[in-house]
Amino acid sequence: MHPQRVQPFLRPLAVWLVLVLLSSFTAADKPAYRLFTATGKPADYDKMLRELATADVVFFGEQHNDPIGHWLELQLTNDLARLKQGQFVLGLEMLERDVQPLVDQYTTGELDDKAFEEQSRPWPNYATDYKPLLQLAKQQKFRVVGTNVPRRYASQVAKGSLTALNTLPAEEKAWIVPLPITVDYELPGYKNMAKMFGGDAAHAAGVQNIIQAQALKDATMAHFLNQARLDGQLLLHLNGSYHSDNHDGILAYLRQLNPKLKVLTVSTVSQENVNKLDKDNQQKADFVLAVPADMTKTY
Repeated sequence: MHPQRVQPFLRPLAVWLVLVLLSSFTAADKPAYRLFTATGKPADYDKMLRELATADVVFFGEQHNDPIGHWLELQLTNDLARLKQGQFVLGLEMLERDVQPLVDQYTTGELDDKAFEEQSRPWPNYATDYKPLLQLAKQQKFRVVGTNVPRRYASQVAKGSLTALNTLPAEEKAWIVPLPITVDYELPGYKNMAKMFGGDAAHAAGVQNIIQAQALKDATMAHFLNQARLDGQLLLHLNGSYHSDNHDGILAYLRQLNPKLKVLTVSTVSQENVNKLDKDNQQKADFVLAVPADMTKTY
């Protein structure tokens, strides 16, 4: 058969083969993450970035050992700092209030890595997951604020209730939210904790103490992030997702302090299939970062 007579037949066949190959590659794709809106509609990073940049405060709820979440936190910190041009502050649950002078000295270059890490009680995954954020702050010259209560005080409350803080000296009380604080045990997150820890009569006192310790962290973080943010600034706060899921936890205390703030949230969830947001994960946050359940962990 003459080659020119074969071409009209081969051309559509070739196109069909290319389409089949492309579709097979798409079907075999294994995304490292997917972004969704609160209602489960697909979202992309640029859409999320543009919307978050309009907020006064953004909470990024992480899973502490998830590398994808940590990578996205770094990207978001970099991009929001760039967009806000000097009107950006980073708040971290992972740094406690009493080490704030060290944080300031490190991000301004007065303290080196070794000295900072020896004195600031960093989390075990600091080097891989949080140090890049502080290094970025040094480069771009934005402020980093540690917002969390020193862990020893949360531990005291978990063992003996909020009354354990009454005898603290004044200089130490400066590292926690002003006392007394009111714990709303009806907040959804705290009610869920009661169920998780067995809130029956036999365990009621112990469970209440655990919830009080969580409330101390939430209230302290709300107090200091609100204090750190100046008018016109955007504060990005990184914390465990349980502290901000469902606009609960820290946000409940922040609303009491400053109800006019525009607050947006991101939550990290783990799913077997990230192509569709599980119903249980909808409404957890304004944007939901879905990560495969078998994603490698940082610890």
